[in-house]
Amino acid sequence: MIQPLELLIGLRYTRAKRRTHFISFISLTSMFGITVGVWALITVLSVMNGFERELKERILAVASHVTVTGQDGWLSNWEEVNKTIIAHPGVLSTAPFALGQGLVLKSNEVKGALIRGVNPELETQVSSLPGHMYRGSWSSLTAGSWGIILGSTLSWQLGASIGDKVTVVAPKGQITPAGLLPRLKRFTVVGIFELGMHEYDSGLALLHIEDAAKLLKTTGKVTGIRLKIGDLYDAPATRNSLAEILGNRYRVSDWTLEHVNFFRALKIERRVMFIILLLIVAVAAFNIVSTLIMVVTDKRPDVAILRTLGMGPFRVMMIFIIQGSLIGLVGTLAGGAIGILTAVNVETLVPWLENLFEIEFFPASVYVISDFPAELRWPDVYQITSVSFLLSVLATLYPAWRASRTDPAEVLRFE
Repeated sequence: MIQPLELLIGLRYTRAKRRTHFISFISLTSMFGITVGVWALITVLSVMNGFERELKERILAVASHVTVTGQDGWLSNWEEVNKTIIAHPGVLSTAPFALGQGLVLKSNEVKGALIRGVNPELETQVSSLPGHMYRGSWSSLTAGSWGIILGSTLSWQLGASIGDKVTVVAPKGQITPAGLLPRLKRFTVVGIFELGMHEYDSGLALLHIEDAAKLLKTTGKVTGIRLKIGDLYDAPATRNSLAEILGNRYRVSDWTLEHVNFFRALKIERRVMFIILLLIVAVAAFNIVSTLIMVVTDKRPDVAILRTLGMGPFRVMMIFIIQGSLIGLVGTLAGGAIGILTAVNVETLVPWLENLFEIEFFPASVYVISDFPAELRWPDVYQITSVSFLLSVLATLYPAWRASRTDPAEVLRFE
């Protein structure tokens, strides 16, 4: 148990006297270093959480939580399979899709694209892509109208706008008496979407699933079924459950498998950033060691007198542990408070700084995400502050142990 005497002396040693101004300066430096380290950790990790959230939302606007396809790439009895899938308690909604590759032509411009046939009504239940329409209307994509929705970059590269005609060339040709001819069809641009991700904006074209079936000659078949579940983080469990129900004739995948390398890279980057910024706190904690060693050296006569009065080694250790821990506690709390305030208001602070210095940190023409999204996660705050305070306490152990080893007779001999 910590007695009031140790606490009283430990707090008293933190106050500066005339002959210990330098020690107090190092203490303030240590406290400031811990504050800056905790502040930077909370702010940077919150911004990285925000970037991860934005990228995940944009990817899942096109990708699905869970996807069911046939082993040969096609589902011929997809209505029956869909009934089995929708009966699963974890599945909220489903939508079929047809997928193929082709060329999109307009005048002299030719671009390769991923052609996706969708059911506009059902697609709104499994994807947020309809909410990213830049021009035109999602409802304009109707069966038999031969309409097409292009990504913003793809439409710009083709020079196509709403109402323009483009030609789509299917990957498989058709055999005629004149030989093998490419299969192509003219479509009217009825919409342009913009996700803010170059991969999709420059290489994705959407058709009505019935028009896509005629173009790709897959009448009665679909590539697969897209699923939406209640919690996207339950996708692996839902995938395994459906795989057992459907059997080996179908391939069940989810977003964590389709983009595993991307999200793994984000996690590794986040972990490395945490370790690098934690070094700031570690350096500040090392300053606590220096501070306490100088305090122990300066207070040796006081410690010797306390030992002669009957204070044991452990109680002497507690005096300096309290002093060093107080430095770490104040620095950690101050850094945590400033970090939380910064993380909550970073989306307002960054535009203000950009206007103040007349610079743009992330130009929209270069980066996928040009703003600074932030997401404060309380588990991160608890982890950062706990590790910071723990490092501060550990930094006090050696100097405190040195103080407890003080020999009263040796010190008082020369006083």
